[in-house]
Amino acid sequence: MPHRAKRNRFDSAYFRKYYLNAATRVTTPAEMRARAGLIAAILRHARVPVRKILDAGCGIGLLRKAFAAALPRARYAGLETSDYLCARYGWTKGSVVDFQPRTPGDLVVCYDVLQYLDDRAAAQAIANLARLSRAAVYVSALTREDWRDNCDQSRTDRAVHLRPGEWYRRRLRRRFRYLGFGVWLRKDATAILWDMERP
Repeated sequence: MPHRAKRNRFDSAYFRKYYLNAATRVTTPAEMRARAGLIAAILRHARVPVRKILDAGCGIGLLRKAFAAALPRARYAGLETSDYLCARYGWTKGSVVDFQPRTPGDLVVCYDVLQYLDDRAAAQAIANLARLSRAAVYVSALTREDWRDNCDQSRTDRAVHLRPGEWYRRRLRRRFRYLGFGVWLRKDATAILWDMERP
């Protein structure tokens, strides 16, 4: 499906089904609080200060409140391609593929976005993450392995591009070092990591 056509499907029905309806949603606010807490703990431990968070593909903003608790000094900004969500929540309209902010964020979150992009657009988005972040990124994408072994297929959107996890890791490693649990640090960013803490 063309990139533009994909955007149009992210309407109120999509978000009601996958995020608001307790019977069909793919995640919960509690899970997002745990995710934000883990990301914050990893970056605090590595002594990476976070003052600005860009949530690229923020959806209904489940991570906004979670990060407000986990990183209370950080400003949160949401980036979305969905016209519906931008109108409803006031997010900045744009795509992780080519968005160019005035100043990069300390942390850029790209949670369950890349699988909606074709190979070319997903590769461009990963390259753009290095321009969007001055320090760290958190990347999560549904992989071929996740579809086979991990996700609840009855609740997970099937209309995605399933790629091996190594496809993403290979491209991220060009500009980032992996810290664990989806958190990547720019290779030129300063962090304190003990030898046995490195992957």
